[in-house]
Amino acid sequence: MTRLKGMPPEDSLTKRLESATASSNGITFASGDSTERISWAQLYEESLALACELQARGIGPGARVGILGPTGRDLVTVAQATWLAGATVVVLPLPMRFASLEAFLYQTRARLRHAQVALVVADPQLAFLAGQDDWPAPLLGAQELVRAAAMRAGAEPAELAPDPQEPAVIQYTSGSTADPKAVLLYPEQILAQIDGATAAARLDSDNDVMVSWLPLYHDMGLIGFLMVPATTGTELVLGAPQDFTSQPGRWLEWMSHYRATITAGPSFAYALATRALLRASELDLSRWRIALNGAEFVDPGTVEAFSAAARPFGFDPGSVFCAYGMAEATLAVTFPELGSGMQVDAVDRYTLEHELTAAPAHRDGPGVRRLAKLGHAIPGLEVRVVDPDTNMATGRREVGEIQVRGRSVSPGYWRNPEATRTMMRDGWLLTGDLGYIEDQGELVVCGRSKDIIIIAGRNVFPEDIELATAEVQGVRRGNVIAFGVEARRGRERVVVVAETKTSDGSASDLSEIRRRIAAAVRSELGLGLEDIVLVPPGRLPKTSSGKLQRHLCRRLYLEKELEPIWN
Repeated sequence: MTRLKGMPPEDSLTKRLESATASSNGITFASGDSTERISWAQLYEESLALACELQARGIGPGARVGILGPTGRDLVTVAQATWLAGATVVVLPLPMRFASLEAFLYQTRARLRHAQVALVVADPQLAFLAGQDDWPAPLLGAQELVRAAAMRAGAEPAELAPDPQEPAVIQYTSGSTADPKAVLLYPEQILAQIDGATAAARLDSDNDVMVSWLPLYHDMGLIGFLMVPATTGTELVLGAPQDFTSQPGRWLEWMSHYRATITAGPSFAYALATRALLRASELDLSRWRIALNGAEFVDPGTVEAFSAAARPFGFDPGSVFCAYGMAEATLAVTFPELGSGMQVDAVDRYTLEHELTAAPAHRDGPGVRRLAKLGHAIPGLEVRVVDPDTNMATGRREVGEIQVRGRSVSPGYWRNPEATRTMMRDGWLLTGDLGYIEDQGELVVCGRSKDIIIIAGRNVFPEDIELATAEVQGVRRGNVIAFGVEARRGRERVVVVAETKTSDGSASDLSEIRRRIAAAVRSELGLGLEDIVLVPPGRLPKTSSGKLQRHLCRRLYLEKELEPIWN
């Protein structure tokens, strides 16, 4: 086998990628009804040749390569080749979730300039971007680059080995609560994350089979479900996000057909999968041992509905794996105990909102908030909860800001010294999330500190309002945003923006939906609503990874730029 010349460190990203070639496992690219499988050894050989081609074009340590296109063999090869060449990968979001082509072009140009990208490698369908006005970087088609690299098959790679002082990835945050920032991830942090997460999940690279449709421009997709199997030699089935969103049942079919054991997705994905299960037949989900649920707030009701729908197909509810993480920690922060399933902490809502204390509730009802327990810190990381005013650690069940410290925490943001300066305090990462440590030492997340709505001494979490609204007939579950606005003598009031299941409706139908939303929120939370805005399906602002953008929705509402259904 061809090997990279030079002397890379004994434990380096390059060494891990090379070591995975000893496995007979590989990666299957699933697209629609077609599949293509190659071994990790073959992917490594092709990536080495492509690394030579990149180096011949001046791409090496210090250079950043933008990757733009749907998940597939060519772009995965380009990503691995970029690391082997010693350069930095910048994976760019696709336009599938943007409101318009103009919005996609604006954000892509901005990120290319910000990351100072030297070369963009794009899917052929996006070649037209090179002709756009003010396009900031050279653009090369992925297939063209792969063909050029094929001419170098067997050639000796350059002497350059990846420089551990260069970031391997510049990961843009989702922007769900603020403008996206570019997180710097060096090989040191990525390898520490891989070691911690695989140990906590007890990954068995010989027997586990991982399945993912997650976008590679999101940390869970890139780090968790490409770099983990690529460095450990674990079998991987990789689909594209658009295949899942167009037919959510494909995710379950892949899990069944490939006898898969590990997968992941946010809560909205499990909600879509639940609907697909109600129409499914002849699935075998009996080997599924980790159904990771993360990347957004975990809704216990969604998890329970999925488990109930999947159980007839052999799914073990103990496989549910509710976790907590963020880009600034590379990916995972806490994992639950394997096989424990979802554990729920039922707390008194009044005490939580008025005293910021999670007092256990003794019976279900409107005064109870059900929160998923998210486990303990993975090896290599520490988690604590502090009073945000004093930075002193809180007691058990006292709500405060969640902070993280450890080997996989990023050193900062690319070209953003102010954000880098404020992201840490005394060596701890300030997450901006609110939560508490429950009696057994597990982390529970309540919400984002910036999103809390303070009304008459109550600390109201918008997630509670959104979940109550989502139960209303005619509302698209998982497509509701609640936020606070100033109204009436400076007091904060609540606005709900919800997508309806259809893009039209009679005045009486829409009025009835609004009436039901108001009644549901008042019954569940004892809150009146300042305004209820109904919008057509697909109109709520979301990040490129599918997270709802409360801050942007609030701004659009205040600037009267939302497009409601008129009646």
